[in-house]
Amino acid sequence: MLSKLSAPYQRPQSADLRRRLIEPRRFIQVIAGPRQVGKTTLVQQVIESLEAPVRYASADEPTLRGAEWIAQQWEAARLNVALGNQVGAVLALDEIHKIPGWSETVKRLWDEDTRHKLPLHVVLLGSAPLLIARGMTESLAGRFELLHLPHWSFAEMRQAFGFDLEKYLYFGGYPGAAPLAAEWQRWRRYVLDSLIETTISRDVLLLTRIDKPALLRRLFELACRYSGQILSYTKMLGQLQDAGNTTTLAHYLDLLASAGMVCGLQKFAGDVARSRGSSPKLQVLNTALMSSMVGVSPAAARSEPEYWGRLVESAVGAHLANAAACGECELFYWRERAVEVDFVVRSGRHVVAIEVKSTAAGKVRPGVAAFVDTFKPQRTLLVGGDGISIEEFLTRPVPYWIEA
Repeated sequence: MLSKLSAPYQRPQSADLRRRLIEPRRFIQVIAGPRQVGKTTLVQQVIESLEAPVRYASADEPTLRGAEWIAQQWEAARLNVALGNQVGAVLALDEIHKIPGWSETVKRLWDEDTRHKLPLHVVLLGSAPLLIARGMTESLAGRFELLHLPHWSFAEMRQAFGFDLEKYLYFGGYPGAAPLAAEWQRWRRYVLDSLIETTISRDVLLLTRIDKPALLRRLFELACRYSGQILSYTKMLGQLQDAGNTTTLAHYLDLLASAGMVCGLQKFAGDVARSRGSSPKLQVLNTALMSSMVGVSPAAARSEPEYWGRLVESAVGAHLANAAACGECELFYWRERAVEVDFVVRSGRHVVAIEVKSTAAGKVRPGVAAFVDTFKPQRTLLVGGDGISIEEFLTRPVPYWIEA
């Protein structure tokens, strides 16, 4: 049985999952996203609203090994089908990617139920996209739908926990850590120990071959401290004091992005090969990671204009990067010699250039004008200062700013 909800707030994806589960059985529902973003809670909310028999089990326990565990859970769920209404029954398997050979077993069992027209709806949960990379696109091709859960947005944290803008900029979007915001040092230890360390040690290091785990950890710390800045891989290696190669560093940065922690934005060039060969712009996917790794108090962070400005830009970048992780857009930066654009968003044929200004008195850089001359974007946006307020920008979903 799933644990009781800690808050009544329902994420927007709840309605989407519910709609999918009341439809005739068509696809395996895969819910993927970083740790502590509410994947299990979302499934609980939807299942309770369906009033359908449910079998929930987690593969997160170290004693669970082998594909036979999946078969046992599946068979128990099949027995529930006769107890259900027209919806049938639901099987929810959490952290299933930790079972060796899970995708082949799921495929076999799903195909058996399909042949027998058994209305058993299957929901798989896991850390993204490590779950996807381990067999979904091969063994389960044509059999699944993916529902990606990103980090919580400002609008969600405000509605669920009453966060104002300053609190969100510093404490970010981890719902489990929100009640600790009044004690920032306790909050910091929770994020470092329960979120960051758990994600790196259990989702990255144990599931992927890492030849230099210490380098990966230092890279994560570097990305948090330099979020919003462009660094070449060669310069990163110098900062990390490691004799490794840039290919290894790029691979580790991709792994950290796949775990929903930090990413490296590529330069917008209109050419895929040139973009991939550029120096990345480091970007946290949740400003809580930046605040906890840097370790300054909320008051000290607010009193340092330069650091607060980087926190503001990182919050805007995280808002955009989470939308990109969900497939709503692509996200880049742009720089040519001395001119730069903070973020470039592309969705289909729509290209939007975004400049972030953290203070009313700051100067706007000439990068946007140069970008417009070169690429002719559909829209340019100034966020902050005398442009769109930071609060308004973070409140609305990213597609609004692309398509409105």
